[in-house]
Amino acid sequence: MPVNTDPVALTAALVRCPTVTPNEGGALVLLESTLTDAGFTCTRVDRGGISNLYARWGRQGANRTFGFNGHTDVVPLGDEAAWTMPPFGAEIKDGYLYGRGATDMKSGVAAFAAAAIDFVQNTPPDGAVVLAITGDEEDEALDGTVALLDWMKTNNEAMSVCLVGEPTCPNEMGEAMKIGRRGSLTGHLTITGVQGHSAYPHRAINPLHAGVRLLDRLATHDLDQGTDHFDPSSLAVVTIDTGNPATNVIPAVMKAAVNIRFNDQHTGASITAWLKDEAAKIAAETGVKAEWTIKISGESFITPPGDLSDLIANAVAAETGRRPELSTSGGTSDARFVKDHCPVVEFGLVGKTMHQVDERVLVEQIGQLKSIYTRILTDYFA
Repeated sequence: MPVNTDPVALTAALVRCPTVTPNEGGALVLLESTLTDAGFTCTRVDRGGISNLYARWGRQGANRTFGFNGHTDVVPLGDEAAWTMPPFGAEIKDGYLYGRGATDMKSGVAAFAAAAIDFVQNTPPDGAVVLAITGDEEDEALDGTVALLDWMKTNNEAMSVCLVGEPTCPNEMGEAMKIGRRGSLTGHLTITGVQGHSAYPHRAINPLHAGVRLLDRLATHDLDQGTDHFDPSSLAVVTIDTGNPATNVIPAVMKAAVNIRFNDQHTGASITAWLKDEAAKIAAETGVKAEWTIKISGESFITPPGDLSDLIANAVAAETGRRPELSTSGGTSDARFVKDHCPVVEFGLVGKTMHQVDERVLVEQIGQLKSIYTRILTDYFA
C-alpha cells in the first residue's frame, strides 16, 4: 500500500498530537510508522524520559548521507482561553492550518518526511537519507538531539551534511536561511551585603546600590561591533529581585539575571571570565559579596558559505524566485549540537506566529516547503 505523502495531512496529524515537552503525544509513533512503511529503518533513541526517533533509508556507512534534524515537541499553550481555534485541532480556516506546533516545527518535519519518502521511492539515491527527530528541543535539550548524536556515534551512524527545519523566514517564504547562530549565556547574580535600617545606611552595606551599579556597567558596555556574519553581541538585564516588601529596610541580598547573545568574537568561557571580573571589581569597591551562576546554552558557530549553503539557497530560489539571505539571527536551535557532527544549515517556514496564541501556518507554504526539500535532495544526490 502506498504511503500517504501529503505534507498538509501529515502536518495536521502531528499537530493533533499533544506534545508539550516532554510528552511524546503520539507524534513519534506516527512518524515511525509512516517512515517504516516507506522502507526506512527506524530506531527509537529514548533517554531521560525524552522520546527521540532515528530513521535511515539506505545502507549504513554510505558515502553520502543527507540528514535532517527537527523536533515534534512544542511549547505550552499559554492562556488556552485566548485561542480562537482548538490548539491541537489542526483546523484549517482562511488558508491557514491552526495549532500549537503548526509553524514550530511540525510542518517542517512533515514536509521533509513527505519529501524524503517520495524521493527515495521514485528515484532511489546512491547514498542514504536520515531523519533525526527529537522530543526535547523546546526545553533543556539535554536528552534530545544530544542523545541522538551520542547514539549515532556509538552505533557508527553518521550524516555527511544536515539540514535543520526550523522556521527561518521573517515575513516571506524564502527570505532567509541560517548558516550559524549566536551563542547564548544566562548569568544569575547574587549580591550579598549587610541588612540594616534605611535611616541608618552607614550601618548597612546595601547590595542594591552595588548591584545596580554593576548591572549598569554590564548593560552599557559594548561587547563588540559585530563581525562579517554576526550582529553585535547583546546583553539584557532580565530580572532584579530582593524579596523585600519593607520600605524602611535595606535588604541583605539582591538577585538578578542577565542574558547574553554573543557572536564569534567570544566564547562562553570568555564571557564568563568578563562577568566574574566585573563582579570582583564591584565587590572590592563596595564591600559586598558578588557571585555568578552561569549557564551556557550554546556557543556561537558558523558554517562558512560554500557548497551546502549554495545547495539550499539554489533550491529555495528555484522554488520561490527569492534567494535567501544568509543569516545568523534569532535564538538557539539544535543546530548548535549538530555542528559538532557535520556541516549544518537551517531552512524552514515563515516563523511569525511561532509560540504565539493561535499559532498557524499557510497551507500553501507547507506544500512549497516539501517542494524545496525535494529539490534539495534531488540536487544533493545528482
